[in-house]
Amino acid sequence: MRLPRWAGTLAAKSAAFITVMCCALAALLGVLVHVSVTDQTVAQARDQALTRLAEATSAYEAGDALPRGAHLDPRGLPGQLRALALAGDRGTMVARDDGRPTMWAAGPADRHRALAVAVDYSQQARTIAALDSSILWSSALAIGATLLVGAFAVTRVSRRLHGTAQVARRISAGDLDARVHDPRTKDPTRPQDEVAAVAAALDGMAASLQSKLLSEQRFTADVAHELRTPLTGLHAAAELLPPGRPTELVRDRVAALRTLTEDLLEISRLDAGRERLETDAEALGTLAERVVRASGTETEVKVVRDVWVETDRRRLERVLGNLVANAHRHGRGPVVLTVEGKEVTVRDHGDGYPEYLVAHGPQRFRTEGGAKGHGLGLTIAVGQAEVLGARLCFANAIDGGAVATLTLP
Repeated sequence: MRLPRWAGTLAAKSAAFITVMCCALAALLGVLVHVSVTDQTVAQARDQALTRLAEATSAYEAGDALPRGAHLDPRGLPGQLRALALAGDRGTMVARDDGRPTMWAAGPADRHRALAVAVDYSQQARTIAALDSSILWSSALAIGATLLVGAFAVTRVSRRLHGTAQVARRISAGDLDARVHDPRTKDPTRPQDEVAAVAAALDGMAASLQSKLLSEQRFTADVAHELRTPLTGLHAAAELLPPGRPTELVRDRVAALRTLTEDLLEISRLDAGRERLETDAEALGTLAERVVRASGTETEVKVVRDVWVETDRRRLERVLGNLVANAHRHGRGPVVLTVEGKEVTVRDHGDGYPEYLVAHGPQRFRTEGGAKGHGLGLTIAVGQAEVLGARLCFANAIDGGAVATLTLP
């Protein structure tokens, strides 16, 4: 059986643990008190019954009248106690006589009869029953009070843990400004518990990560800006070279460097979060066909169900253009772009995406299997999709090929 989700929370586990421990402690103390009081009460009643039995035995042996409550072979005498007395021994036993608790004491009168004394045990029985009831009620109250206090204390801790977990999720989602700001970490004179230590460690990790990412972003932006000026001059110089194969090679490499520089600048803007949407109504099928025509590739376009969407046309064209270019560069034909409502799928029939990309998404400058390219196209596509509020997923088809699915909001 699967337990409900709330059963796995710290509060539920703590409540269950506190309840079990309180019940066990209350049961142990209750049993000890019950046994102690019962033994003391029974011992007092037994001494009283044996004393009266001794008086009755003396009177019987002297031929005097038996005292009140003493009888020979009384009707309510328990059989075990009668057998013990006929065997020549004395003993006591608690039993019921006419529906009332009675302490019996019996001893031998002669060879065929037993002399017995009955002492009313009702008051002692009521005392023990009242004690048991008091133990139950006090235990229930103690368990309830302990559970409330424990739940209050655990809830405070679990609330702090939930807050820390929410901040961790915000950081993993890209909000590097999120911090726990636990007040216990601000005052070194206050005692630091484990939750405060976790909060302080998380804040420190987030600050360090943010600092490193900002340094990386500044480095990327600075490199891209510094490269633009010499590349512009290099491009102008390449255009002045005489026609020929060497000139074509130089111009091709210069164009690749310019594309790489522009991609780096775009990534730095995406990392900085400075991108702003310029939305307009667009027919998704028409936009997809326009992207394919601009790519100059042999890509089949299937419009299963066309819809109008409120989106940034330039960014959406950038995402779809990068997906189509990546499919032709790293996959094999036929490449098919399918529009079905607000979902756009780009599929090739090559070897599929690498496992790391399907599991963790595209990583900058990483390629596998001897693939060409600088590895920024899919990274830019993911960044622009996030700006659009869309979701871009990567998977491999069962019958082979890479599948990129863009779902618009």
